[in-house]
Formats: sequence, C-alpha cells, structure tokens
Amino acid sequence: MEYLKLGNSGLKVSRLCFGALVIGPLQSSLSVDEGAEIILEALKLGVNFIDTAELYRTYPHIRKAISLFGAKPVIASKSYAYSKDAAKESLELARRSLDIDVVDIFMLHEQESRLTLRGHREALEYYLAQKQKGRIKAVGVSTHNIEVVEACSEMPEIDIIHPIINRTGIGIGDGPIESMLSAVGKAYHNGKGIYSMKPLGGGNLLGSFDESMSFTLGQPCVHSIAVGMQSIEEVVMNVNLFEGKDIPREILSAIKRKGKRLHIDYWCNACGKCVSRCGQNALSISKGMVRVDNEKCVLCGYCGSACPQFAIKIC
Repeated sequence: MEYLKLGNSGLKVSRLCFGALVIGPLQSSLSVDEGAEIILEALKLGVNFIDTAELYRTYPHIRKAISLFGAKPVIASKSYAYSKDAAKESLELARRSLDIDVVDIFMLHEQESRLTLRGHREALEYYLAQKQKGRIKAVGVSTHNIEVVEACSEMPEIDIIHPIINRTGIGIGDGPIESMLSAVGKAYHNGKGIYSMKPLGGGNLLGSFDESMSFTLGQPCVHSIAVGMQSIEEVVMNVNLFEGKDIPREILSAIKRKGKRLHIDYWCNACGKCVSRCGQNALSISKGMVRVDNEKCVLCGYCGSACPQFAIKIC
C-alpha cells in the first residue's frame, strides 16, 4: 500500500481510505460486529485511513475494529454543527464514542458555498481552538461544490479538503469535473491535504468500473481516495486495485452484478423532507409520490436521515 503525506497537515495516510458511510444505518445497516470485521480486514491489508461522520453513526464499528486491530489508524470525522456549543458536543461525541483523546481530522460537513462557510464560522473557530489544545490534529471541510474548494484553497486555517471527484462529475453541485480538478489543483499546490470521495459516483459508474477508478487514481493532486466498502470481498478488491495487482474476475463480476439503488417504500407520505435534504436535487414529488432521478442520485443516503417515516433505503 502506498502512503502519502496529507498536504501540510503532518499526517501520513494510505492512498486508499476506508469510507465508513456504507456500513452504517444510512446504507447497509451492518451490525457493529459485522462492520468491525470489514474495517479490520482493511486495516490488516494496510489501509490506515478511515473516513466517517457524526451523521453516519459508525463510530461503534470503528471503535471495535480498532480494539481488535490493536492500533489506531488516521480517522477523519465531520459534523454539521455551526455553533460553538454544537461543535463542542460533536467533537466530544467523536472522542468518547471512538475512545480516543485526539481526532486526527475534524471537518465541517457538506459545505455548499462561501455563505455556508461564513455561517459555520463559529464552529470552525472552535475546532481551530481545539487544534491548538491538541485535541484535533487537522481541520477541514467536506464539499460537493467547486466554489467551496476554491474558497478553502485560500484559507490558511483549513488543512484538509474532501471533495467529490469522479470521471463524469456526478454529484458536483456547481460545475463540471474539469472545473473541480482545477480548483483541487490550486488547493493542492497551496499545501492542502486532498482526499476525494465517490470515485464511482455513488455506484452510478460501476458499469465503467475500470475506467472510472483509473481516472481518479490518476489524479496527481489527490493524496487519498475514500471508497465505501461493505464486504471483505470489496476490501480485497480495492486493496488489490490500489496496489496495482490483478483483481480476481469472479470478485469483480459479483460486485458489478450486485449494484445499488435508492428505494422508496410504499408507506412514504410524500412529506417532502427528503426532497429538501437532497443536495443533488435528485428527488421530487409527483402525483403524491417521491420520485428519484437516478442520473443525479449519488446514493449517499442522507435523504434517509431526514425521513420521519423510515421509508427510504439503499438496496
């Protein structure tokens, strides 16, 4: 496994980052034991970087994997908090739930514009103060938008940027992939640590797996790539891919056949909360039902967290 310095953050991470979203209740809803076994396999095979978030509810899975492995990897988490008090609560939840004193990377989650960055400034200031106290090693921002990457590239207080990068630009909120890569390149050259998300566009690019993964792996300004993995087979496949080894065809074929889609259960009452929550504008209400635009949906599962009827799942 290749390891790179994550910008000027002082952290050294594996090229492959374990994306913990998919093992949690927003997607595959694996038990703590099941999720921990998958993370453990990744750690054993050399992955030393895990991406999670307060929203994902995967802290228990990661904590158990760490206890089984016997060593702590680099952990990045994120929160939607915008006030000092909420930021403090989020950071303490991460430290307590993961049973760690220091969170390697803590980020503002899913920032949409310069305006939202300003609106979350109080939380950011709290994280920066905690970095000075040694409770956080690096402060960052996750985003689907080019505007935010451009803004953060000029902010000396931001250490890490976590943007969407994939071959066709699925999920980018405000422009084409070429513009995102330009913004990422600027941030990279300004010393920011860059680890990207959704190289397969939330599963929409599985049909062009080889081409899509080669595209993201070939980006010179990306230090690490977060990939969601929900089985040991997927871990083995991705580790082999990142190490330049052949992937057993039967494993690749099985994963391609599996696929994923957003499912709306029949008891949905079309309240619209999921539509408001979707940052990709992939959901709409028509004739009293929620409709999914599969070309826009990146299968993040965030809409499910907003559904009061528990009528949304990824399957």
